[in-house]
Amino acid sequence: MFRFGCVRPVAVAALTLGVGLAAGTGAFANSGASKTRPAAQAPAFFYHQHSGAMAFADDLAARRNLDPTWVRQQIGQAQHLPNVVRLMSPAPSGTPKNWAAYRARFIEPTRLNAGLRFWQDNRDTLARAESEFGVPASLIVGVIGVETLYGRHTGNFRVIDALSTLAFDFPTAHPRAAVRTEFFRDELEQFLSLADRSGVDPQTFRGSYAGAMGWPQFMPSSWNKYAIDFDGDSRIDLFNSQADVIGSVANYFKAFGWHPGMPTHYPVAFDHTRLDLPTLLAPDILPSFDVESLTNKGLILQEQAQQHIGKMALVELENGDAPRSYVLGTDNFYAVTRYNWSSYYAMAVIELGEAIEAMLTSGR
Repeated sequence: MFRFGCVRPVAVAALTLGVGLAAGTGAFANSGASKTRPAAQAPAFFYHQHSGAMAFADDLAARRNLDPTWVRQQIGQAQHLPNVVRLMSPAPSGTPKNWAAYRARFIEPTRLNAGLRFWQDNRDTLARAESEFGVPASLIVGVIGVETLYGRHTGNFRVIDALSTLAFDFPTAHPRAAVRTEFFRDELEQFLSLADRSGVDPQTFRGSYAGAMGWPQFMPSSWNKYAIDFDGDSRIDLFNSQADVIGSVANYFKAFGWHPGMPTHYPVAFDHTRLDLPTLLAPDILPSFDVESLTNKGLILQEQAQQHIGKMALVELENGDAPRSYVLGTDNFYAVTRYNWSSYYAMAVIELGEAIEAMLTSGR
């Protein structure tokens, strides 16, 4: 069984706080604000009013052998969230990426100190997970820190609302709207199946605006496939059991092909007289080149990278107007990106975990 009876409310999302502060500032700045009539809000829309959602509910119930009345009730009570649509909409074209700025959001004192406490409090469990799954404790600690700051920010959206909004009203401006719509419909199905098995009211689950849940921010499909009972209480709880969180993250990476002992990446330099950058960057983060191919295309590898067995990828990280950064990503770097399809995310996870490990070993 899953235990969610003691799921605690979490802090309001940073974006929501930002909007609130901005509105408050505006009110104080405008001496005539009290005389201005507030803009009328659109009435709430619930998905029992959406014929497509109700047809989906009937089909889901039949395929999953669920009570059709229960499924219709759960989806019907879901509320459309315009803010979720806005958050999922693509960023304006031409928005520059900046690895240095992105890194600074995560490799900072609050997260480092919280990560150190988390590691100290869970030292034995992390060691057991590393032994059983071959996944370094630093990577597990890094993921949990980047995802939710060790449980501080697990999301305050009702999961049924977020998933229903994205399943039936995904922003059409998104370049992959059709694919993402199908993805979120599957996640809604997985979520209701999870709630049915656990015997917990689906209306009570809270998570991110995309429907991710718990300390590791697992989507429902990942919860169903990779979450494990690691504290031995015969239940899986990614909201309250730090042991289950640790074991589940380790199990996730093992399932996605983590190679024990293999580095995630190596430093690299360029021989500009032979550099074939377009060819090297074409596969993106997918490891596609062996050592000989990389050398022939103008890369200068350090000794450890020269001994690497297997394929690697040239990973490019933009730094705004500054020169770009590059590393050689291995199959383990690619495995980290299976958690979030982003080289920036993967580097932040890796470097946060390594920084916390350095603090731990130095006795800080």
